[in-house]
Amino acid sequence: MSSVEYRPLLMRANRLLGSALIEHNLVKFEDLEAANERLLEIAASGQVRQSSVLNILVYEKKVLREEDVLHHVVDDHGVGVVDLRGYDVPDDVRKEMDLDACWATWSVPFDREEDFHFVATAYYLSPAVRSHWEKKLGGQIIWQATTMDIIADFLDRMQAERAESAKRGSRPPFAVGGSNPPVPARPASNPPMPAPPTGSGHTPLPFPGSSSGKPASTL
Repeated sequence: MSSVEYRPLLMRANRLLGSALIEHNLVKFEDLEAANERLLEIAASGQVRQSSVLNILVYEKKVLREEDVLHHVVDDHGVGVVDLRGYDVPDDVRKEMDLDACWATWSVPFDREEDFHFVATAYYLSPAVRSHWEKKLGGQIIWQATTMDIIADFLDRMQAERAESAKRGSRPPFAVGGSNPPVPARPASNPPMPAPPTGSGHTPLPFPGSSSGKPASTL
């Protein structure tokens, strides 16, 4: 991931998320201050994936439950939920996906229908995140709340697929020399890179059971 190009977006996304958590009484000011200090340490080390104030509050400081954030987003903002595991993301959406921006905002554009874009996010409460994707995608966005674990799992699989595709694309279809057999293709079903620890492992909200249809905009 590009820790330089996307650092301003990453920091703004986290800063405004923290402000929203305070505004909605989801965390205490002193806890957020401590989390912000920790965020600066992690970001300075170039660990983009770990540079998340939400991750710090939930898994390091343990002063916030991610399910409480999701319930707030659903109940107070009327946002639906989606589980990307097994979701059939269209090929054109996959090819256009900016993985660095996805990591910086903990969001994934996962479907499109005419002028409507479906975006899953663990950072809905951050105005910087919503503004970034509204400008980037254009049209209307149907936001869907999800967990950091689900976002990370999806992005890990996307990165693994792209890495595997790049390896296949860099090899000639036949070995040099003419008399040797063709180079065997690597299997397409290699397992994705391991996802990060899932913390408590709880699914905070019931996700739609089907992975093939469009997600509902509300619960």
